[in-house]
Amino acid sequence: DTNYYHCVSRCTRHAFLLGVDQFYGRDYNHRRDWVEDRIKLLGQVFAIDVAAYAVMSNHHHVVLRVDVEKAQSWTLDEVIQQWHRIYKGNFISRRYLAEGSLPLAE
Repeated sequence: DTNYYHCVSRCTRHAFLLGVDQFYGRDYNHRRDWVEDRIKLLGQVFAIDVAAYAVMSNHHHVVLRVDVEKAQSWTLDEVIQQWHRIYKGNFISRRYLAEGSLPLAE
């Protein structure tokens, strides 16, 4: 129905994503840059535009737009290559890219 999505991810058990944990006195502010960099990287790699985000002490929000045209324009090889920019893939995906095809069973 829409290409825009508001997503929320919350920490559990009083865990802190960033800020100073009032229960244990630990400072987790060093995580902010890592979380922001990861959100931006994921937006570059996948057919998703990050319209907005907010990183809070125990949760984060992202407003995302699915770029349908970009997603539909990618070949299977491009989808796998984009995935491999973030994850190492598995034996089958790496072999497919190296050999250009797979046996039917795989």
